[in-house]
Amino acid sequence: MSESEPSRVNPSRVSPTEISLHQKSRLLEIAYSDGFHFKYPCEYLRVFSTAAEVKVMKKPVHSKQQVNISLLDPQGTYALKISFDDGHDTGIYSWSTLHELGKNYEANWQGYLKRLEQHGLSRGDARITDKEGKVVIKLLYFIELAGISGKDEEEVTVPESVTNVETLLIWMRKRGERWQEAFEDNRLQVTVNKQFSEPYTLIEHGDEIAFVPRPK
Repeated sequence: MSESEPSRVNPSRVSPTEISLHQKSRLLEIAYSDGFHFKYPCEYLRVFSTAAEVKVMKKPVHSKQQVNISLLDPQGTYALKISFDDGHDTGIYSWSTLHELGKNYEANWQGYLKRLEQHGLSRGDARITDKEGKVVIKLLYFIELAGISGKDEEEVTVPESVTNVETLLIWMRKRGERWQEAFEDNRLQVTVNKQFSEPYTLIEHGDEIAFVPRPK
């Protein structure tokens, strides 16, 4: 989960240097003063909430795969209060706690999945779909891309393998030789619902994705 080479600093003394909430992707991104850099899934922060009522629960928090963060409220210089869109708003996370959650993500997450299985619980629905369980999105093509596709826009049903912008582009490149070249990552600017996207930006039912060629 770390994205950069860290320095050796006492975790209790770390502080954030950058905080970014990517609501569309349900990710909280924090860079720290010791060089660590983590992207926290909102689901992960919710099920590992620091709130007392969560810590005393006998069963793990479940069915939170689609939960999102609705508000970030800094608590002085030592912590961050995180409110979630399911109504949970009593978790206050110190920077050292968030740092440890980032460092120990893999072990924590595997342990959580094991507890879910032991209790016969699930993470909930993986993604938003239509009534038939399909993910239908609208694609907009600009400039020469409209010529390749033969249209300015279309609605398509994407396969289960398409979950984010990165996998959408992989799928688009499989449409043919001209598509493969035109939809290379470095040749496009992709927006999702009129917002600039990242490779990890989630693709969900009802989204509008625009493909704009970058200047050559």
